[in-house]
Amino acid sequence: MIRLFVRLLLTALAFAFLLPLIPGIDFHGNMTAAFIMAIMFAIMSWVVDIVAVLLSALMTIGSLGMALLWLIPLWILGFWLLPAVALILVSDTMPSYLSVHGWIPAAIGGLVMLVIGALTSSVPRET
Repeated sequence: MIRLFVRLLLTALAFAFLLPLIPGIDFHGNMTAAFIMAIMFAIMSWVVDIVAVLLSALMTIGSLGMALLWLIPLWILGFWLLPAVALILVSDTMPSYLSVHGWIPAAIGGLVMLVIGALTSSVPRET
């Protein structure tokens, strides 16, 4: 539970303070809006991950495994684009609070969110 709160807090702080530093990303709101954006980003990231896994599974099954020849390198090289897609979906869902102008700022913002996710996933669990 504490890990989830820390992740939401860091994501909200990133929405409020880090992402507006990237040219092409604008955040208009207060800390409450940042928390709502963090929750929306978590939901959109989950949806994007599920859709990517389902599409990969369908392509792999449909091609009897031959799609893995290009899906595995694609996953290795492109896993950092999934948070960028989630960030664009959040900006499309809540345009009055967040606007992302283009894929390059989205990719840079996605990298920021990916680093935050990697840092918070390494937080030790309490027993």
